[in-house]
Amino acid sequence: MRSSRPIKYPNSEEIFPRLKPPSSSMCLICFFIVFFSSTNSNVHSATTDPSEVRALNSIFQQWGIKAGDSWNISGEPCSGNALNPSDPVIDDIPDNIAIRCDCSFNSGTLCHITKLKATAQVIRGVIPEKILDLSFLTFLNIDRNFFTGPLPAFIGNMSRLETLSTDRNGFSGSIPKELGNLKELIVLSIGNNNFSGTLPPELGNLIKLKILYMNSCGLDGEIPSTFANLENLRELHASNNAFRGKIPHFIGNNWTNLTVLRFEGNSFEGPIPSTFASLTALAQLRIGGIYIGSSSLDFLRNLKNLTTLVLRNVLLAGIIPPHITELRSLQMLDLSFNILTGPIPISLFNMNSLEHLFLGSNSLSGTLPSQKNEMLHTIDVSYNLLSGNLPSWINSSLQLNFVANNFTLDSSNLRIFPGLECLQRSFQCNRKTPRSTNFSIKCGGPPLFSNGILFEGESGILGAATFNVTRSQKWAVSNVGLFADKPNQPYVQNTQAQVRSTYTSELYQTSRLSPGSLRYYGLGLVNGLYTVNLFFAETGFRDPIPPSWRSLERRVFDVYIQGTRQLRDFDISKAAGGVDREIIMSFTANVTENYLEIHLFWAGKGTCCFPASEPGYYGPSISALSVVSTFSKTP
Repeated sequence: MRSSRPIKYPNSEEIFPRLKPPSSSMCLICFFIVFFSSTNSNVHSATTDPSEVRALNSIFQQWGIKAGDSWNISGEPCSGNALNPSDPVIDDIPDNIAIRCDCSFNSGTLCHITKLKATAQVIRGVIPEKILDLSFLTFLNIDRNFFTGPLPAFIGNMSRLETLSTDRNGFSGSIPKELGNLKELIVLSIGNNNFSGTLPPELGNLIKLKILYMNSCGLDGEIPSTFANLENLRELHASNNAFRGKIPHFIGNNWTNLTVLRFEGNSFEGPIPSTFASLTALAQLRIGGIYIGSSSLDFLRNLKNLTTLVLRNVLLAGIIPPHITELRSLQMLDLSFNILTGPIPISLFNMNSLEHLFLGSNSLSGTLPSQKNEMLHTIDVSYNLLSGNLPSWINSSLQLNFVANNFTLDSSNLRIFPGLECLQRSFQCNRKTPRSTNFSIKCGGPPLFSNGILFEGESGILGAATFNVTRSQKWAVSNVGLFADKPNQPYVQNTQAQVRSTYTSELYQTSRLSPGSLRYYGLGLVNGLYTVNLFFAETGFRDPIPPSWRSLERRVFDVYIQGTRQLRDFDISKAAGGVDREIIMSFTANVTENYLEIHLFWAGKGTCCFPASEPGYYGPSISALSVVSTFSKTP
């Protein structure tokens, strides 16, 4: 399976040369001694600017970190690998503390520090003003630490900066308007912090900016009109914030170099601007969570470079236009949870590159296409108005979800999808002779007896578009969604952690995960009122002591019962008072048509891409559920 191109944190591959892994004997320096050193047979005669040596020494002392001897040879900072300008670097190499120098000054006798990287060191505190003495810095990366307090305004005086990353820290307060003074900036990464307030209009002065990463940074308000000046922007990652108002038309008019746009989990209003038709360089477009103002798909016609298109839960209306099949590079298409109508274009199932197709939770009608390209192996058309016979190409090796339609099923279909008849729109199984008043499920794991309740096992394989119905046809489960940025797709969380606040920690050793939509059904229930208990514990994230950047990880999702939202932006660890803690949420549900639906839905909130232990770890998680009637069954 070809996976979609991962969205990586904007790195410095062209800016920051690779360092050799530091030796086991770290240089225990509290200060740097300036002297001549030899890197090979030639004598290196240039020395580091003394004021920068003092500044670097002071900064490292304050941050509690040490220089590696791969570049701080015998105390000279600008030596060894600090002088290597050619080897590229990526963010996850072992060398997380490094500098680079330019020794071309004063006829090759004077070095200035031009790049500083201090990542994943759990540095606490603040950025010292002494950093201004490193006046030749073009690159500053301090991500994956735990700096707190406001981002200092004096950073706006570092006029040579081309890359600034403060991502995955604990910065708070407003974004200083002085960042708008960094006219040379190409990469700005401020995501995964605790900022507040709005984007300062002064950031529109950063006309050389190519990459802006601000997922999960805590900001709200509208995108400033001055951002129209950012005509060189190539990537914008701005999911899981509280941005509101209209999506600006200038994005389509001015940002014509854009290749990646991520706007999931905000509070924008529709429609999606028609000017997006000009974004012909786009390879990835992800928008989710528009609740006012419908949109059409007309703007897509010319976006021929798209490989990933996710317009989920954005009030898309009208039909799926035939010209969508002209997007010949498309590998993933998600138009789920909208109000689309009409038939599915036959040619959509025959696109040469399309691998994953999500059309669920719309009002599409007609039949499924009779032919399918072999590349297309994930298909979700659940919760539509489709009918007719299932096509001959269906088989058990595909990821297929046909739940809640009006298909005509024969015996061959039911051999491949046993119980599918129970999950068509009428939910017919056992309706004429309802016999059940309770059911309990151990989500993602084997059967378990706990607190007098027998939780039936739910350990079958679920994938991006799957469903399972128990042999007894008493309950069922359905899942839809593909984890972004993740080559391996985990739909179960396993843990040996001892969950607190419970006598049955084994109940939480497995949890069912979903990157999108997870539903459990009770079938053949006697009509009446029921108590629904949902068992949660956050076992996928850690809560380090003392706090670190990993403390920022958040799982946020919504819970619906019988179609009514009962929990909005539910955060398990926040509700339970920490990770590895049990919390049981109880609700009353009214069963009127002999079935019950429990729906866990990811609306784009939470730390979707970073700072989780692995990219692409987010969405609903549930360990168990128990449903019992509030009445006695009539004999």
